[in-house]
Amino acid sequence: MPILGLAPSSAPIKPDHFDIEAIIRPNILSLQPYRCARDDYKEGILLDANENALGPSITDLPPDLEEAVLNRYPDPSNDHIKAKIAALRGLPGADHVFLGVGSDEVIDLIMRICVIPGKESILITPPTYGMYSVSAQVNDIGVVEVPLEITGDAGEGGLKGRFSLKVDEVKKAVDADPSIKLIFLCSPGNPTGTVIPVEAIKAILHYPKFKGIVIVDEAYIDFAGDGDSAVSLIKDYANVCVVQTTSKGFGLAGIRLGFALAQPPLLQVLSNTKAPYNISVPTASLALAAFSPSSISSMKAKAATLIASRTKLLQSFSTFPDLGPPLGGNGANFIMIPVLAKDGSGKPDSVRAQKVYKALAEENGVVVRYRGNELGCAGCLRITIGSEQENAVVLEKLSLVLKDL
Repeated sequence: MPILGLAPSSAPIKPDHFDIEAIIRPNILSLQPYRCARDDYKEGILLDANENALGPSITDLPPDLEEAVLNRYPDPSNDHIKAKIAALRGLPGADHVFLGVGSDEVIDLIMRICVIPGKESILITPPTYGMYSVSAQVNDIGVVEVPLEITGDAGEGGLKGRFSLKVDEVKKAVDADPSIKLIFLCSPGNPTGTVIPVEAIKAILHYPKFKGIVIVDEAYIDFAGDGDSAVSLIKDYANVCVVQTTSKGFGLAGIRLGFALAQPPLLQVLSNTKAPYNISVPTASLALAAFSPSSISSMKAKAATLIASRTKLLQSFSTFPDLGPPLGGNGANFIMIPVLAKDGSGKPDSVRAQKVYKALAEENGVVVRYRGNELGCAGCLRITIGSEQENAVVLEKLSLVLKDL
């Protein structure tokens, strides 16, 4: 069955073993999407959508929203924003971009269009972002876990180091459970900060027994190195989807805008399935400004500053006798570092780490994240890179707390 709204194409699909129509749930593939008023006409005297013609009733509208047309439904497609994102990420055009209310909506929607509740599954690689499991449970779909490599015998990251993807184990899981439709990879990882090499992702994409889609969650990619993004795979692989966000590198967590990057067939199905007006007027306006040339330059400059601060913070932490070496690849705007036992054994101490976490927040006004309950992260605190002043306070307060506990 053809995908509704997608122009016919004779271009070959790669890899050969992938068929997008076999991955989409049959009821979704046959879905007739809701056709909203703005799909037909966007200009003129608009009396077709039952909007309030007298405008909003806010008496003190914020100055930055005074020019926004808030009484009208927003653009359902936002192709102008998609085109800017495509240009930024080196993709052919707007048809390679889908917008969502944060990356969480994108993740949830991909599950809903592909995985049959009560029958099929996704695969995740702990330690990883917790929303994959939450969305799976909400949608009544199974979760298969293939842990990342948790030993540091081969160093950090890469193809074999700590928090690297165990490609052969993923393949074995796929062989054992043909119900797996999606594989979620977080790169750079959360909470690991470790980049999964493109070479490892390609190995899964090429595996003929996996007929589904690999989702690469790149929320933190703007803090990683050049060439680390899986976006480079999209032109050659119809079975990869990269998810990104404006919340991290762009510093716009408050506007809730995420996006999927993939070949058009998958994104057309997402568009057919989404709510008709999922991106609000204020969000769209701010997003358009965020992807201007000057804003992109500003984003890159701030990311570079945070990366430099990350290096300085790691250097400072290396002088703390109660902290172990950082875990992970440090490819994000945070670091993960273990709190060691007080007895001098050099072993991570999750009980002590949790006490440090609470003392920092409740007695010193410094809020970090306790991650000692995650696989391979015993005794760890995840610390976001702050401003220069915030980092100085973190160093001061953490030093005092470690002396007391």
